[in-house]
Amino acid sequence: MKQLRSSLAFRLFAGAAAWALVLLLLGAIALTTLYQRSVLRTMDERLESVVDALVAAAETDPAGDVVLARRPSDVAYGRVFSGRYWQIFEDNETEAGGDVLAVSRSLWDETLIPPPDIVMAAHDAPGTHFTTDTKGPSGEPLRVTGQAIQLSGQTGLIMVLAAEDRRPADRDVRNFAILSGVMFLGFATAIAAGVFFQVRIGLAPVLRMRDSVAEVREGHAQRVDGQYPTELQPLADELNAMLDHSRELVERSRTHVGNLAHALKTPIAVLKNEAHGQDGALADMVDKQTSVMTSQVEHHLRRARAAAHAKAIGARTDVAPVVKGLARTLEKINRAKGLTITAEAPETLRFKGEGQDLDEMVGNLMDNACKWARSTVRVSAERTGERQLTIMIEDDGPGLDEQECESALKRGVRLDEQAPGSGLGLAIVGDLARAYEGELTLGRSALGGLSAKIMLPATIR
Repeated sequence: MKQLRSSLAFRLFAGAAAWALVLLLLGAIALTTLYQRSVLRTMDERLESVVDALVAAAETDPAGDVVLARRPSDVAYGRVFSGRYWQIFEDNETEAGGDVLAVSRSLWDETLIPPPDIVMAAHDAPGTHFTTDTKGPSGEPLRVTGQAIQLSGQTGLIMVLAAEDRRPADRDVRNFAILSGVMFLGFATAIAAGVFFQVRIGLAPVLRMRDSVAEVREGHAQRVDGQYPTELQPLADELNAMLDHSRELVERSRTHVGNLAHALKTPIAVLKNEAHGQDGALADMVDKQTSVMTSQVEHHLRRARAAAHAKAIGARTDVAPVVKGLARTLEKINRAKGLTITAEAPETLRFKGEGQDLDEMVGNLMDNACKWARSTVRVSAERTGERQLTIMIEDDGPGLDEQECESALKRGVRLDEQAPGSGLGLAIVGDLARAYEGELTLGRSALGGLSAKIMLPATIR
């Protein structure tokens, strides 16, 4: 999840999608609120027209009672508890309601009692419509509109009320909110999909550059090829310049190493030839030391070359051809000894480095195994990590104990002076492996002899 959150594509997509979702949510809330206000305003206007009709029809008879010249024509006012009601009563400043003068048949024997504060406000501003909410005969929510008027023949104010059950209106608003929510959710999904494709299309050149850099790193290409947008082309040019500079440095290092080799080998060879032409202890000492100098020069030249190769970008070597080719060669060389050498490696396994270095590391270990093996040498290679491979060389010889394994990796140490060699083989392999940030370990083989395990960097594919 942490890796996902650090993705540029995820950040762009999440940011745009979240912003669009917030805007759509606010839009849905605002639209629902506007619709609710529109529904209530329509209801209020309908109730105001009923109040105005009642006010126009209200008059005082000779007995002083309030009567209506005509009643509202809506049949709902004549149906008991229909949800539409009207009522006329005397305004009383100190109570929530006064004597009821006339009511709609729909109220039956109930009365409407508006909130006292609304009644007081209407009393203070006669002739002004007021609107509020209250409870109906059955406890249902009512929308109430009223007006305080003064009738001739009446000493006090008369309050005219018209009310309507607001549950149908609330239900319409709720249905509208659900419908708009579903619609806006669909819009949000469509916008998220659009943002996703927009981000993918917008970042396509970046992803293409990433793949191109990976191709260079894995050795499939030498440069970051392709045309990129104006924002990315300078980066591609800088990467190519850096790659060219890296290759130039590696070639320069190789040249210096080669020059150093020639500069040292010639005087050493002269000293060695002169020592061969002389007799005596001094000549023997010079001959011995020049041999040591030659071995040391070769060793350090190999290390320098391996270090340069290890830092080179794009080096890669197939493992299977190297180990199988060495197995065939060493089996022929040791034919008189009757050795059986087997080598197994996946065809897709690739070492992230120079083939010459892999050949030298594996060759040294296999040659050492052949020297000590009685009849069998087994080589196996496998991927042990996304970017790591392990090559194991085993033999059925006498093997080494733990202390001898540690000593064998030291430069110039020979555990058996009778065996040919300079004692640098395992040390060279260890140094080459470390140059590639790998490791060489020795242990006991399942065949009974020595097991040499070397871990090296591998390409992803």
